[in-house]
Amino acid sequence: MTADEVTQTDASPEASAPRQPGLMLLLLLANSSMLAVYMGVGSVLLPLQVAAIDPANKVAVLGVIGGVSAIFATAFNPIAGALSDRTGRRNPWILGGALASFVGLAFLGGVDTVLLVGIGWCLVQATMNVYQAAVTAIVPDRVPVARRGTASALVGLALPVGGTVGVMIASQTADRLTTGYLVLGAVAAGAALLLATLCRDVPRREPAPSVPKRERLAAFLSALSHHDFRWAFIGRALLVLGYFSVVGYQLYILDDHIALPDGLAPAEAIALLTPVSMGAMAVSTVVGGLLSDRWDRRKVFVGVSAALAGFAMAIPVISPTWTGMLVFSALNGLGFGCFMAVDTAVVTLVLPRAEDAARDMGVLNVANAGPQIVAPFVASAIVTAFGGYTPLFVIGGVLSLLGAASVVLIRGVR
Repeated sequence: MTADEVTQTDASPEASAPRQPGLMLLLLLANSSMLAVYMGVGSVLLPLQVAAIDPANKVAVLGVIGGVSAIFATAFNPIAGALSDRTGRRNPWILGGALASFVGLAFLGGVDTVLLVGIGWCLVQATMNVYQAAVTAIVPDRVPVARRGTASALVGLALPVGGTVGVMIASQTADRLTTGYLVLGAVAAGAALLLATLCRDVPRREPAPSVPKRERLAAFLSALSHHDFRWAFIGRALLVLGYFSVVGYQLYILDDHIALPDGLAPAEAIALLTPVSMGAMAVSTVVGGLLSDRWDRRKVFVGVSAALAGFAMAIPVISPTWTGMLVFSALNGLGFGCFMAVDTAVVTLVLPRAEDAARDMGVLNVANAGPQIVAPFVASAIVTAFGGYTPLFVIGGVLSLLGAASVVLIRGVR
């Protein structure tokens, strides 16, 4: 047995943790509400707000706001995870993060300058990542290893469910941005209240002891010294970077790059594309998670799905049409959904220590938020330099394929 395999065994949740009825459904609801905020604001409301304030420089402005706000997401997620580990509780961080996000979204809906929009979105990203860090830790805390694939599939299903709901709400309130922000904030706060009320904290251990400040950074990054966790981190980062390099600019791609049918506005087009993409994600998330449990195989699902997401990026390059975007959305959704569902199960199996589950999952979530720092800056620079969106699809495809290749290097998971 290798050292990595030993740490995987240690990362199993305690058998004494009581079974909580409805936990899976509550996790789906909590994650869906979070992704409704991310997708509804990031894909529709924020681009519309930026375009209304500064239409001539919308690509560059959105890139700066997206990149700076992702720095806040990257910082707050692991910090909140470590604090959650230290207190031994999750619910206060879940509820506090969601309520603070509601306040941030209310502020964001009432401002009309680029600076204040940037400040507002940074606040929302920071507080939603406090919420996300605690919610993410519930799977390794309370779900047995044998059910991790199924649990991860349900959590992964939150992307198609939450993404569809969020984009639909945002599209329906495209001419009433303040209302859209408030509704999305209320959805997240309501889901957090339900989870905190119906799924009580069951600490598996005493709160972690205080650690001297000089040792915290080394401890925080210690998970990356483990071979399998490191390659899981790299693979996730590459795929997320490729995905958000394109999806983050989808509204502008539909407006400036794709030949839409007459009478179809970009916001309306997103409302039609989203169910296609998210429906495909839902299918691949559930099927991939269940089959990975049944066959006890994770890597093949993660690798093939990442490769599919990469190859799908070529479709809008070959056919920059409405039909091409529909096909791209379906295939990209199939690949990304299966990857995120099964890869989450992989990650829970390579966590170094159960005692640091939320902290280490927070480190992994840097692979979700960190690439979003790079993607907006790089994407806006490429569009500005090359005068089009085709290079974005090419870069996104290459990054996804590299993410698929990274999976091969994980040794302790089949």
